[in-house]
Amino acid sequence: MTKLTPRELLEELKAQQSATTENTVSHISQSVNDDAAEPDDSEVSLFDSVFKSSSSGKAGKPTICPPGGQANERISSLFNRVNSLLSETSSASEKFIPHAPTSLAKAGLNEDEVERLIFRLLLAKGVASGRQIAGQHKLPFALIDPLLKKWKHEQLVDLRNSAEMGDYYYAITSQGRERAQGYSESCSYHGAAPVKLHDYLKAMERQSIAKQTVCEEDLRRAFSDLLIAPSMLDKLGPAINSGRGMFLFGEPGNGKTSIAERVTSCFGSTIWIPRALGIDGDIIRLFDPGVHEEVEMDENDSLLSSNGIDQRWVQIVRPTVIAGGELTMNELEVVQHAKTGICESPLQLKSNCGTLVIDDFGRQRMPVDELLNRWIVPLEKRYDFLNLPSGKKIQVPFDQLIIFSTNLEPKDLVDGAFLRRIPYKIEVDDPSRADFIKLFEIMAPKFGMTVDRSAIEYLIETHYEKVNRPFRACQPRDLLLQVRNFCVYKNREKKMTPQSFDFAVENYFSVM
Repeated sequence: MTKLTPRELLEELKAQQSATTENTVSHISQSVNDDAAEPDDSEVSLFDSVFKSSSSGKAGKPTICPPGGQANERISSLFNRVNSLLSETSSASEKFIPHAPTSLAKAGLNEDEVERLIFRLLLAKGVASGRQIAGQHKLPFALIDPLLKKWKHEQLVDLRNSAEMGDYYYAITSQGRERAQGYSESCSYHGAAPVKLHDYLKAMERQSIAKQTVCEEDLRRAFSDLLIAPSMLDKLGPAINSGRGMFLFGEPGNGKTSIAERVTSCFGSTIWIPRALGIDGDIIRLFDPGVHEEVEMDENDSLLSSNGIDQRWVQIVRPTVIAGGELTMNELEVVQHAKTGICESPLQLKSNCGTLVIDDFGRQRMPVDELLNRWIVPLEKRYDFLNLPSGKKIQVPFDQLIIFSTNLEPKDLVDGAFLRRIPYKIEVDDPSRADFIKLFEIMAPKFGMTVDRSAIEYLIETHYEKVNRPFRACQPRDLLLQVRNFCVYKNREKKMTPQSFDFAVENYFSVM
C-alpha cells in the first residue's frame, strides 16, 4: 500500500468513520508494536475507525482523537503527529489561492461574455483547436468544449480538422464572422477571460500589505547589497510596518531611490492578481509584465498540484511600481485605448499589495497640488474611486506603501494637511568618511580594480576636505567608472592612482 498524504489520510478517515470500537482496539494493539517513524500503512489502519470532529476546536476543522481509556505514549505521539500534519494542511489552505472554476457561473462569466472572447479570437487568428482556445482565454477546456459544439450546431463555427484527445480545430463561418466583427467594433480584446471585481476585492483583502509586518532581520536581508547605517534601518522598519507611506528626502546621489526599490522585498512574499478585470462590459488589463515579476508555480507544492489553479490569475512578486518625472494624471486613471477599446489600469491599481514609489517628487510633469489633491482622500481612507469609460464609478483598494522620494524639502512642496497623511519623513544623510571609503572598497572589485587606500586618502584630502566638498553615496561608483574608462583609453592597468583620480574629479565636478 502507498503511503498516504495528510489530505488523503483525512479522506480515508472520513470514509471509515463508522468502524466499530472493537476494530479500533484491535488496530491499536497492532500499532503498539510498530516502530515506524512516519505514518505508514499500519498507522493509517489504526486511524481508520477513530476519526472524530473535535468539539473544542474551530468549526469544520478536522481532528484525530485517540480512543478513550488508551494511555499509551507511542499512540498519543502518533495521534499528535497526524493532527499536526492536518493542521499544517489547513493552515496552508488559508492562503489565497485562486482555484480553477468548475462552471462558468463560478468563474463569474456567462455564455455571452465567453462567446465575445472566442469569436474575437477566431476572427483574429482564423483557426484554433478547442484546447488552444481554452489556453488563450485561461479557462478549463471542459467549460469551452460544450460551447464550441453548441455553436457548431448553430452553424456559427465550423470544424476544420481533428485534433488530439477528441478535440477539433475550429473556424468561424460567414455568419459567425459577422457576429465577431460586431463584437470587435467595441473592443478587440481576446486574451485571458476577465475576473469579476468582487473576486478581485476579496483577493486584495486577503493579501493586503497592511497585514504584513517586517522585523529587523527582514530589513537586513532586503538591504544586504547596500551600505546602510543601522540607525537608518531603525527608521525604515516602523515606517514600513505602518503600511501608510513615507517621505525619503535628502541630497541627490545618496541612495533614496535604491532604498525605495528594496522596501517591498522586506516582505519576501508573493501575491496573486488577475490578468484582467471585467466590470460591466469594460475590460481592464491589470497584469503588466513591465512592472510585475511573474513567479513560476512550484510543481512540488502538493496543495497547488492537487487543486487546479485558475489560470486567469498570475502569481507575482509583491510589486514595486516606480513613477518618475514623467508621471501624468492619465496614469492615475483608467484609460481606454481609442482603437482597441481595452482599458489600462492605473499605477495605484497595479501596485496594490506592494509599493508605489514617486521618484523625484516635485519634478513631475503634473503640478504637485494636482497629484496631492488626487490622493489626499485615498491616503486617509485606504480606498480609491475610479471612473470607467462607461461612466460607472467603482471603489477599489488603495492598498500600497507609498514612498515619495525627493531632493527637495517636503515642507516646501506640500502643506500640513498632506504631511499629516504621510506620518514618516526620513532624511537620507550623506555618508560618513568611513562609509565613503567603504563604498570604494565595495565598488572597486566590480570594476576589476584592487583597493588602494593611499590613492583614496589622496582623493579625500585633496578633492574633498580641502575644498569642503560633501560626500555623496553615488560618487565612489561614478569616480571609479571614470578611472576605469581612463585606464582603458590609455591601455593601462586598471588601477587607482592620484593622477587618475585627478582626471576623474576634473571631469565629474567641472560644473558641480
